[in-house]
Amino acid sequence: MADPFGFLKHARVENPTRPVSERITDWEELQTPLPEEERQEQAARCMNCGIPFCHTGSFFGGQRTVSGCPNDNLIPEWNDLVYQGRTQAAFERLARTNPLPEMTGRVCPAPCEKGCTEALNGSGVTIHDNERFIIDTAFENDWVKASGMPQASTGFKVAIVGSGPAGLSAAWRLNQLGHQVTVYERSDRFGGLLMYGIPNMKLDKDVVQRRIDLMADLGVRFIGNTEIGRDISADELAAQYDRIILSTGASVPRDLTIPGRALTGVQFAVDYLTEATKDVLKHGKEATSKKLTGKHVVVIGGGDTGNDCIGTAVRQGAASVRQLEITPQPPLQRAATNPWPEYPLTARTGYGQEEAAEVFHSQVTYHGVSTTAFIGAERGQLIALETVSVDDRFQPIAGTKEVIKADLVLLAMGFLGPETTLLDAFGVKEVYDDYTTNNERILVAGDAKRGPSLVIWAIREGRLAAEKVDQALRTLVYQ
Repeated sequence: MADPFGFLKHARVENPTRPVSERITDWEELQTPLPEEERQEQAARCMNCGIPFCHTGSFFGGQRTVSGCPNDNLIPEWNDLVYQGRTQAAFERLARTNPLPEMTGRVCPAPCEKGCTEALNGSGVTIHDNERFIIDTAFENDWVKASGMPQASTGFKVAIVGSGPAGLSAAWRLNQLGHQVTVYERSDRFGGLLMYGIPNMKLDKDVVQRRIDLMADLGVRFIGNTEIGRDISADELAAQYDRIILSTGASVPRDLTIPGRALTGVQFAVDYLTEATKDVLKHGKEATSKKLTGKHVVVIGGGDTGNDCIGTAVRQGAASVRQLEITPQPPLQRAATNPWPEYPLTARTGYGQEEAAEVFHSQVTYHGVSTTAFIGAERGQLIALETVSVDDRFQPIAGTKEVIKADLVLLAMGFLGPETTLLDAFGVKEVYDDYTTNNERILVAGDAKRGPSLVIWAIREGRLAAEKVDQALRTLVYQ
């Protein structure tokens, strides 16, 4: 095990985040990794406790948030190996469960750290940063390709529709197992929300493309700009493949159908973030365009997507950024009804909120606020929005109506679920817990199955759906 007194010897140190004044001038990644020696010290803080809550994801007390790793990563094992300096062995342990750790090591909210036993009276082990160190070191030393080399070919062909984290995870695992894998994506680039839903400073697109290029090198076929049902029919696809996994995500955003919704300047957050990433891919990440200079931006909705919109708008030179959240302000400390090892439902300041507060020297996020109308000029351009404060039951409070100047409103209120057109085209009416459906040749994984969720859930489901396909196809050989 790691040093049993490591958590007493070493304070928690996260990868340092670049100063606000520096990072808002470009699209480079937010963090600078610690040197290897310091990373080993952080790994030494893992106690290899008798009951590690970190590596099993659990929902406690009926809460929607998970505590611990939903993917059952072997966290104490690879922490110990990092501490020992056996990074290649640590990578081999990590790769057993997580096909895409360079993604989760950057964007996962780390529920594993909240369930860490050291977090009961301390701050938890830096599992998230340790994971990033392992996979980045593995890529630097060319260990990753060997871990994905296919077994002997089975001759079976599998199609995956959607190239987000679930699709990539399934493709990686199926290719490992010797199946011929083709990934279909309707966008111009692969990666789904990893490519277009998360801004570059949070997840560098070179990191996403590196994994896709490696998978192509290992034999996975990628077909982009192709929509099933438009460019190729469901029947045609089914005729070409032995199994199909649908991993199209939960791509239907929650809308706000109030007066003025059709005004120019009211936009879904995911569309805005996609446009911003396309600009970065086209012009580079060394400098930021100032396309929002002089513009007042309002983000409706909290969560990671809202925070990403704030950070993006700051980089694009917005004159002001305000975030409106209908829910009450979370407590600063855990409530008695929210004990460890539950995920702490407490107030947090995201990187974008921190940046906006420093740039604009004003409050950024306003809780308990509902937007009631968008106000436009004669030519249909947004100029303001009307709001009202609400109580804990989301009922309007008299005398709190306010008009806020706005040139751009970004709707970041989450997603409702998957588009149903593709499910209907394949005759999918029931999706079962083991990723199979009423159509024995079609499986569903990731957000398309469970609804909007964490990247790590999608990775887990993609891997398990792939193994379910492998099990079914190998059974056919012996029939």
